[in-house]
Amino acid sequence: MSAAPDAPALGGAELAAWLRLSETPGVGPTAAGALLAALNDPPSIFRAEPDTLSRLLGEALPPARVAEAVQALRHPGAAVLDEAARQTDAALAWHVQPGNAVLTLHSPGYPPQLREIPNPPLLLYIKGRRELLARPALAMVGSRNASMQGMANAEHFAAALSRQGVTIVSGLALGIDAAAHRGGLAGGGSTVAVIGTGIDRSYPARNHELALRIADQGCIVSEYPLGTRPLSANFPRRNRVISGLARGVLVVEAAVGSGSLITTRYALAQGRDVFAIPGSIHSSLSKGCNDLIKQGARLVETVDDVLGEVLPGARSERAGARAAVTLQLKEELEALLLALGHDPAGAEALALRAGLAPAAAQGHLLALELAGLVERLPGGIFQRIKT
Repeated sequence: MSAAPDAPALGGAELAAWLRLSETPGVGPTAAGALLAALNDPPSIFRAEPDTLSRLLGEALPPARVAEAVQALRHPGAAVLDEAARQTDAALAWHVQPGNAVLTLHSPGYPPQLREIPNPPLLLYIKGRRELLARPALAMVGSRNASMQGMANAEHFAAALSRQGVTIVSGLALGIDAAAHRGGLAGGGSTVAVIGTGIDRSYPARNHELALRIADQGCIVSEYPLGTRPLSANFPRRNRVISGLARGVLVVEAAVGSGSLITTRYALAQGRDVFAIPGSIHSSLSKGCNDLIKQGARLVETVDDVLGEVLPGARSERAGARAAVTLQLKEELEALLLALGHDPAGAEALALRAGLAPAAAQGHLLALELAGLVERLPGGIFQRIKT
């Protein structure tokens, strides 16, 4: 892992106050945000008069919950204080380990674009390259039960964008998320995983090795205290962080009602762009994306359709590769194009026809795909594009 800057100094009293606020019963992110906007920091909130707290909470909570929240802030029970103390000790011990950091909403290193969203996390637990959180980023989400083509699309788009310096943000779930992270790791933009558990837990277990790679080469982020188990309610909530860290959200493959579509709703509320890759009208995994496009999401067919919005003025690999290949096709590329002709064919058959090793043929086919000269069809079949 590239050397990260030292974690910003965080005192025990400061962290304890933020943890106590985050754990106060009846005071969620919306109410905490309203209190912080008016009173600046947790200690000031705890010292505020009941009438002041009631007035501020009345703007963020249902009337029936205000009195309970005021009581919890002014006179926390022993259980709340004990839990905050336990979490503080654990977080401070974790914070000082290399590559780790705990940031409060007021910390200098807190991602500025995330601070601007409605209900930003009060605390962020971060492992890995924190500088990625301030770079131009695109969120990529989709089905956990993705098709092979959907995962190939996710990895291809993520890798191409990452090589242009775009950080890929996703949720470390199975399917599209995992493919997007793998693609992000392939380039300089790398990847950020936003998880719905404590950052000291590995979930899902099948992505454990991928999580280790992201912690080493990318960045993992959680708003949940250390030790938090994978509770179902936490995952939709973390999606606002996925979109909040990015300039837009690309939905690669999603059925109607897919949980990944929650991220697009957060994105729209945050003023982020929403992109979608269309799919077959006969595939249930494409209906969510096709519906998004009907509703105004930007249709995406190539990396260029996204790159210009995330990095205005940038020139994609595909555009650069098209210019280079148009000027002078290498002999092997010419042989592949000749072997392909105008009828779709598989990579192995093309390698055999062109007299190339399978691995070399795969690499050349990717170059031709980036150049816009061939397209990849379902099942690993390639087809020449008329130019």
